[in-house]
Amino acid sequence: MSAAQTPQPVTAAENRRRWQAVGVGLVAAFMTLLDVSIVNVAVPSIDRALHASPSDLQWILSGYALTFGLALVPAGRFGDARGRRNAFVFGISLFTVTSALAGLATSPTWLVIARLLQGAAAGIVNPQVIGLIQQLFRGPERARPFGLLGATIGISTAVGPLLGGLLIAIGGEEHGWRWVFFVNVPVGILAVVLGWRLLPGRPAGQVGWHRLDPVGVLLLGVGVVLVLLPLVQEQQWQTPWKWALIPIGLAVLVVFGLWERRFARRYEPLFDLRLFSLQSYTLGSILALVYFGGFTAIFFIFTLFLQMGLGYSAFIAGLAITPFALGSAAAAVLGGRMVNRFGRPLVAIGLLTVVIGLAATVVALKLAPDAPAPWVAAGPLLVAGIGSGLVIAPNQTITLSEVPVGQSGSGAGMLQTGQRIGAAAGIAAVGSMFFSSLADSRGNWTSAFERSLLLATGIIVLALICALIDIVRTHNHHKN
Repeated sequence: MSAAQTPQPVTAAENRRRWQAVGVGLVAAFMTLLDVSIVNVAVPSIDRALHASPSDLQWILSGYALTFGLALVPAGRFGDARGRRNAFVFGISLFTVTSALAGLATSPTWLVIARLLQGAAAGIVNPQVIGLIQQLFRGPERARPFGLLGATIGISTAVGPLLGGLLIAIGGEEHGWRWVFFVNVPVGILAVVLGWRLLPGRPAGQVGWHRLDPVGVLLLGVGVVLVLLPLVQEQQWQTPWKWALIPIGLAVLVVFGLWERRFARRYEPLFDLRLFSLQSYTLGSILALVYFGGFTAIFFIFTLFLQMGLGYSAFIAGLAITPFALGSAAAAVLGGRMVNRFGRPLVAIGLLTVVIGLAATVVALKLAPDAPAPWVAAGPLLVAGIGSGLVIAPNQTITLSEVPVGQSGSGAGMLQTGQRIGAAAGIAAVGSMFFSSLADSRGNWTSAFERSLLLATGIIVLALICALIDIVRTHNHHKN
């Protein structure tokens, strides 16, 4: 550990204030990440209320993720350069307003536009939360707040369908979906007020008028859109030519990398490519991308299986995922405390536990085909959730451990962009397997779910391989 990373003594008052700031950030992160999954269970109600087309519904769901991914790196760089409080308050204000607009929507087009803006606002907020932890804490101190952030990510992703189903049950089939969006408004207003009061402003003497690299922003944005668009529109665009956009997008991202290298000779770049020279950052980013490809897809197919296949209500479908959320939350806090001691092997143990839990879910459904699926899957999903809690927070801590504070926002933004791309790719691949298996088996929903869950498990095995490679390389480095 370098001297710059050595934790400095802080007074009780300073410690209380920084934890208050982190608390506000975690609330904001929970709210914005919740909206990735909470809308899934509201789709049938939105369809009936607004008479939305399949394309409209797809954009209501995936448009959020698309603009979320677009905003992450530029917003992270802005926070690094101009201060995280300004970016955070602006992002939460925009998220609150667009949530209200989404809840007031009277047409599919209105709701799609509101969701696109809402996703961009979420992308502005999230890098500030991670950058704030990097700024306020040093070295081993970061493990605990990152553990809480990991718990927040796990809970928000898994509990979204449950909360959405509960709000729809309370508000009714006709208007309950609107409360899925309205619930953000009072929380958002409170976060704006507390964020302005509690988050630190730009440190005195920090130069805030860096060039913000508009060419880099444009190249990164175009590249991310071209990669994500065929993934989020996988079900709606039937032409195979859509996949040509991915190599084109990757080529644009290569041009982005070349531009950033040139730009960095004179100015502060949008993203410093030298971060990829850090083994911890590179392997951790790859691991996160792959893991989110399997992790996020699980909730997508499980919700479809329970609601559309077995006829359970939105509330019961959400409740069935709760064991995963509880296991993930508890283990994430524990993992945050243990990561400094065990490092990447802890992540590998978590990944192996997730694989065991998901495989056990498939076995349990086969052994008890006539039993209620939510009860049968509860135990294995709890095991998988515990494993997931040992993956997200510890991996995030390790990945960002060597990133300089002045680049923490853009570094976190790129890490999360990879997670968004992985999530979109995973949902596209696993969802395609789900629907093709459903067609091949002539409507056997259980068989389709089992096959697609095995694919998601296989993706997580790839993440486990990434972790093992890092462990072996680190061991060999220390040995030499």
